[in-house]
Amino acid sequence: MSVIHVVKRDGTKEPFDANKINIALLKAAEGLPDQVSKVVQVATELQLTLFDGITTEQLDQAVIQTTLQNVKDDPDYDKIAARLLLKTIYKSILGDYQSVDELKKLHAKEFPKFVKAAVKEGLLDTRMADGRFDLKKLGEALDPAKDDLSKYLGVITNRNRYALRKQNGQPMETPQFTHMRIAMGLSYNEKDPTAAAIVFYNHMSSLEYVPGGSTRVNAGGSFPQLSNCFLLNVDDDMESIAKAVRDTMWIAKGTGGIGIGFTKLRAAGSPVKTTNTESTGPIPFMKMIDTALFAVSRKGKKAGAAAIYMENWHLNFPQFIDLRSNSGDPYMRTRFANTAVFISDEFMKRVQKDQDWYLFDPADTPDLPELYGEEFSARYKEYIKLAEAGKMRVFEKTSARQQFKQILTSLQATSHPWLTWKDTINVRALNNNTGTIHLSNLCTEITLPQDKDNIATCNLISINLSAFLNEDKTWDWDRLKEASRAAVRQLDNLVDITKTPITEAMHSNNQTRAIGLGLMGFTDVLEKLGYCYESTEAYDLIDKLTEFISYHAIDQSADLAQELGSYPTYKGSGWSKGILPIDTLETLSTDRKVKVKIDHKSSLDWDALRVKVKKGMRNATLMAIAPTANIGHIAGTTPGIDPQFAQIFSRSTLNGKFLEVNNNLVRDLKALNLWDDIKEEVFANQGDIQHIDAIPQKLKDVYKTSFQLSPYAFIEVAARAQKWVDQAISRNMYLETRDIDEYVEIYSEAWRRGLKTTYYLHVKPRHQSEQTTVSVEKIAEQKIRTGAGKARGFGFAKINK
Repeated sequence: MSVIHVVKRDGTKEPFDANKINIALLKAAEGLPDQVSKVVQVATELQLTLFDGITTEQLDQAVIQTTLQNVKDDPDYDKIAARLLLKTIYKSILGDYQSVDELKKLHAKEFPKFVKAAVKEGLLDTRMADGRFDLKKLGEALDPAKDDLSKYLGVITNRNRYALRKQNGQPMETPQFTHMRIAMGLSYNEKDPTAAAIVFYNHMSSLEYVPGGSTRVNAGGSFPQLSNCFLLNVDDDMESIAKAVRDTMWIAKGTGGIGIGFTKLRAAGSPVKTTNTESTGPIPFMKMIDTALFAVSRKGKKAGAAAIYMENWHLNFPQFIDLRSNSGDPYMRTRFANTAVFISDEFMKRVQKDQDWYLFDPADTPDLPELYGEEFSARYKEYIKLAEAGKMRVFEKTSARQQFKQILTSLQATSHPWLTWKDTINVRALNNNTGTIHLSNLCTEITLPQDKDNIATCNLISINLSAFLNEDKTWDWDRLKEASRAAVRQLDNLVDITKTPITEAMHSNNQTRAIGLGLMGFTDVLEKLGYCYESTEAYDLIDKLTEFISYHAIDQSADLAQELGSYPTYKGSGWSKGILPIDTLETLSTDRKVKVKIDHKSSLDWDALRVKVKKGMRNATLMAIAPTANIGHIAGTTPGIDPQFAQIFSRSTLNGKFLEVNNNLVRDLKALNLWDDIKEEVFANQGDIQHIDAIPQKLKDVYKTSFQLSPYAFIEVAARAQKWVDQAISRNMYLETRDIDEYVEIYSEAWRRGLKTTYYLHVKPRHQSEQTTVSVEKIAEQKIRTGAGKARGFGFAKINK
């Protein structure tokens, strides 16, 4: 066999040394079961990927990819791959090292240099190195051992998506540098910035909570656009429309997610007095937003993201339903902008009673967008009387149930429009003293008022529930309390630090100081506790956890108000009257004249908190549960409150394609001495264990996947959490049925149980993807074709994020 040479970074060549690889693999597999056998497995397969002239970078990648191919046999290989990737990151940024102690010393030594160099290059804010921080102390606080908490997907997501890079694309940050850079970027205004940064860093590096994407990208940077969500409502004039396009472009440039309300725009055919012509209606202007989102890409990797909202009494709502359809006039379709419908209680009641529903031109009914609850219903009925009396210029009449079915048919076919409930949002709001809430955001969890002077802004962090569940299956309530309170303070600091070139957004941000503390990892902890998603234990757990986080978030905001002052528009809010989120359930039942179907029970001393919030609140909103699709990768946990989509799947992301195996499932099967015997059968079933006789029924119940669960379980989990969440929840739905009548009942039940919003609908595919098994010989074939080792393909269920 010919000698294989490796090309080093300086261009010189040396013979391939298998012993070096074996030593690196042994270190990466340290502490794992069957360490030696795992090393032998990877080393043996690696031989098939080698070729003469392979570079050190290609060799590093080949070792990692070969390791990842074995995740299907044992998730421990994911840990080995993560450690190998971390080593390449350390070497490229810090240089060579031999021991854990040396790595920690290198972090401490190089961090101050990194900060000063990045400031000099204009990549970081000058405040990062102006003397307010003790950079030496911060460097010494870095703990690279915490990188071992991360899965491979978390490490590569941080490297490719969030870590700071030079203009030439070269990474500048290790994962711990990223955590500390974010912590510093949110501590400028503290009395002791260094101490505050260390507190925030300790929580984030322990993966106890993770900030939203915009914050992770931009904190500490020279362009600190840290806010995550923006909501703007378009008025019925050309100036407002043009400004909405401009604002969309600026927000998309800064990585913010956007919600845009179009209900106020007059219908197609409506008279335009200034030009003596007829309006083209709102749809062509929605297309302009769609084009703007495509034009403003983020570093060439991702187009801007927005959701367009419309109330379903608008005369052009039938055309709005078709916006995401694949067929039809392309000028009347959106390809990037999502759509969502803002639904009133009046409509839902008419659906239940199978009554008529009337569509109007907003030019003739200009007050309807500002009304909600009983006031909306009363005024809407007045317009109906005028229409039936022949006193309305134009209107259309349809069946409420038929329109609801049309919405749901489109939802099934295109995942749009998402269903959100205007009256539930507004009647339960504690922050609507400044105006009506006209829409939600890109991910349907933010509910803030907007007007011509205010583009609502919200700032997000998500608690990783899994980080607080001890190995003995008890909860570390004290640490969860500390993390919840620190997260609120960190978010409140963000309000003063974030910048955006949109005056109305900065004004709203400062007036409301709105924040959204969320949670993720719910299914992860259910699996670790042995609870089925559709069980009383699961419902009670989400109730208890959300109540606890909400309580301490509100309490911390009240404390911050005493220290720093209340938010400017606090007076007249629900908080100022001693009203808490749980209290608004009864308000909603009274306004609807229909009881909200949810248990009102609580376990904490809310009476004391009612007294406290009447003295002041620092933030207009405290909680919002986001989908956490990307930051969930960083935390290495399940997203938001979603169930498992599959136990084994190929995930396609901006960072590549990854095979994921549910480590909790493998752990439980190993505990029963079943994994080695049945893993081939598990893979043959693409991770579905429901029909494997050897597995106990209790375990099958715990590991039901999204399409195997009752949709009413999704509703109950969200409803229990929504009791305590003052904003809303990104509630994805997963339905096996394609019966639209069943959809009507499912989504009606979501409304009855008090959900404010729903998000994507995932419908079970009619056909499973063809499964393929690719042996190591395939890599050898790829080597012959390409001259380098490539990752194998997998035929498992796919998730694209």
